Amino acid sequence: MSNARQILAMLQSRADGDDEQFYSIALQIAASEARQGHKTTARELRAAVDAARSSSGTSVPIQFAKPRGELESIIEHREPRYVLKDVMLDARLGGRLDDLVRQQIRRDWLREHGKVPSRRVLFLGPPGSGKTMTAEALAGQLRLPLFVIRLETLITRYMGETAAKLRLVFDETAKRRGVYLFDEFDAVGGKRNATNDVAEMRRVLNSFLQYMEEENSTDSLVVGATNYPELLDRALLRRFDLVLSFELPTDEDIKRIVMMGLRPFKTGRVAWEKVVEAAAGLSQAEIVKAAEDAVKAAILDEQSTITTDQVLQRLKERREMQDIFSNMKYND
Repeated sequence: MSNARQILAMLQSRADGDDEQFYSIALQIAASEARQGHKTTARELRAAVDAARSSSGTSVPIQFAKPRGELESIIEHREPRYVLKDVMLDARLGGRLDDLVRQQIRRDWLREHGKVPSRRVLFLGPPGSGKTMTAEALAGQLRLPLFVIRLETLITRYMGETAAKLRLVFDETAKRRGVYLFDEFDAVGGKRNATNDVAEMRRVLNSFLQYMEEENSTDSLVVGATNYPELLDRALLRRFDLVLSFELPTDEDIKRIVMMGLRPFKTGRVAWEKVVEAAAGLSQAEIVKAAEDAVKAAILDEQSTITTDQVLQRLKERREMQDIFSNMKYND
């Protein structure tokens, strides 16, 4: 039977309007019943949760409860706009993310057998390769809220304050199921022996490593994303369940990204060799924006089709922007 703490937690989650936490506790009770040999009770509980979720048409509340108090300045809540099919992923990445989603969806089954789903993920890759969009797509695929950690408010210069705020974030992951994204993760996970390091940031990293090891009954996803994997402390790699590397788009990726970005406009015959050559070396995000720019121009010009030259022009503009940033010089 469920204990008083679980009943109290269920009542509190209902009062907070947090249906996902309510269901999560119910599934924990089902797992406990199964371990005690009460298979029929466990099956009935799971069926009741599935029925309740189906009746609402989603696995989480339509309106997600937003972080409150001090957390409001540290965590930004975003409604997911994508699912995984909206992100251009190679077969290797797509397969590993599909497995992650399957583990998360069937997490109650895994827990009944004494296992926990993968929930700590590290994304590595160049800027614009789709890391942030993929984190958002994971939230959309799992029908969970996306919480982005604001590093500018998390990291402070006062001793002990950053670690204390980090504690609040991880406490929240244990209370509210969601996808928690640490973008520009190297700011938190930098090497402890770095020459420009300070004792405070070493304490922050040690705290992060400790918090990553803690049990989490909500199985919230913690996603770190960085453009600079060489800056990360090696101890972090052992803490993540998955470390996924993102690359710049291939020739075939470029074609699919452009075609997807230009819909529903007609394109006629596209000179793909020229388009691929113009887009080579650009990130997925830059190619998407080039396609969007071509579409916006077509709308304003009241055109029904988009030509190859129009796409090439927008890609050229993105290339010029990239060159400007790469050639910028800063004076001390």
